[in-house]
Amino acid sequence: MPMLSSPCWGPLWNLNKSLNVTERVTLITGASAGIGTELARMFASNGHRVALVARRADRLKALADELGGKGCAVPIVIPCDLQQPDAGDRIEQALREAGVEVEYLVNNAGFGVFGLAVARDRAEQLNIITVNIRALTDLTLRFADQLIRNRGGILNLGSIAGFLPGPGMAVYYASKAYVLSFSEALRCELAPQGVRVTVVCPGPVPSEFQDRAGFAPGFDSAILNVAAAEVARQAYRGLMANKRAVMPGFFIKMVPFLLRFFPRSFILTAVGGFQLRKR
Repeated sequence: MPMLSSPCWGPLWNLNKSLNVTERVTLITGASAGIGTELARMFASNGHRVALVARRADRLKALADELGGKGCAVPIVIPCDLQQPDAGDRIEQALREAGVEVEYLVNNAGFGVFGLAVARDRAEQLNIITVNIRALTDLTLRFADQLIRNRGGILNLGSIAGFLPGPGMAVYYASKAYVLSFSEALRCELAPQGVRVTVVCPGPVPSEFQDRAGFAPGFDSAILNVAAAEVARQAYRGLMANKRAVMPGFFIKMVPFLLRFFPRSFILTAVGGFQLRKR
């Protein structure tokens, strides 16, 4: 039997080069503050190279410098406003120019505004839909082929609000109901392709979200809140364990269970009465 020639047993990097292996990254939106920043730290500390997306370039650069200074893989910084119609194109182009593919997609970006839907600025509320729903859906479908090819995963930031109607934050609550439904359906569709889909549904989290939404944390925040770093830790572990949903905190886990025992009309009245008292 003829001996195999030695070049066939060259260094592993030669094999990788011949197979044209592309570097894989974790794409995280809304990475400049709150849960998004903590998710970036969590993924990076577990060996993932992260691509950071948010509006504020200075904060993204500071976070990238922080992660790089800790010995993590150098992050890719993509300053981008997801409210802009070309946001998906810009993100895709930046990743293409960096020569990377998406292995994990973290749709964290989102915001809400507090007040009566008919009284708030219409354009502002439509932007909630643009960021919380349209951008999330666009990026998910846009990078689906890469996620399937790399047998990766999707982590969507939902909310306990997704289980409830939300008078006082009607558009925000409805957007999170979409995130929950879309995530669960997509999980079923992508499971045969080896892609994990997890939705994390926290309650109130101390962050810039409340300031932007226009309300001060109240009693609900005191009993339901979990720190952003803990939300990120549980979310990461849940995704890696292929959990359907992650609900950080004991009281948060009880909410969907308790909702089964009350008529929808009662829940609507109760949530409306509680939220509208904040006005």
